[in-house]
Amino acid sequence: MELLLGIFSAFGLSASAGLNAYIPLFVIAFIARYTDWFKLQAPFDTLTNPWIMLLIGLLIIIEFLADKVPAFNHINDAIQTFVRPVAGAIVFAASAKVLTDVSPVVSLACGLLVAGSIHAVKALAVRPVVTATTGGAGNIPVSIAEDVVSTITSILSIILPFLVGIFIILAGILVYLWMQRRKTKA
Repeated sequence: MELLLGIFSAFGLSASAGLNAYIPLFVIAFIARYTDWFKLQAPFDTLTNPWIMLLIGLLIIIEFLADKVPAFNHINDAIQTFVRPVAGAIVFAASAKVLTDVSPVVSLACGLLVAGSIHAVKALAVRPVVTATTGGAGNIPVSIAEDVVSTITSILSIILPFLVGIFIILAGILVYLWMQRRKTKA
């Protein structure tokens, strides 16, 4: 059961990093430093250093503000194309305690792919549609919603990882049903 919960937690945190790179990093650092719910192993325990936590907090503020300013949000998304997958790889490897004992490369690759995929959908599909259909006015509320979802997902991934597992199963069922529906229409 611990293996499964560790995997759910890792996938939830890396998906969260696809929306905002720094929120899941800060959440795991904060929870690992101030509670017994989550213990980071070396070298990831460096995230709990107060100076590193302060730096991550500053990066959260910078990204939050940059993502709310028209034109800068597109520059921010271009920069985050490299940052978010790396953050996803870090939080996946840091949180998948059992997996990191087996192969850190697999953990890092999974986190990279999950966060990178979420970011790609956001930056290449969702945001351009929001910008085009609202003349850019919808970007700020969508960005705020992404930050809220990233925060809630990060916290739930650690506190209640089985909810992430349920979400993964439901998402898989929805994708399967959508694919079946497309086959019948074609």
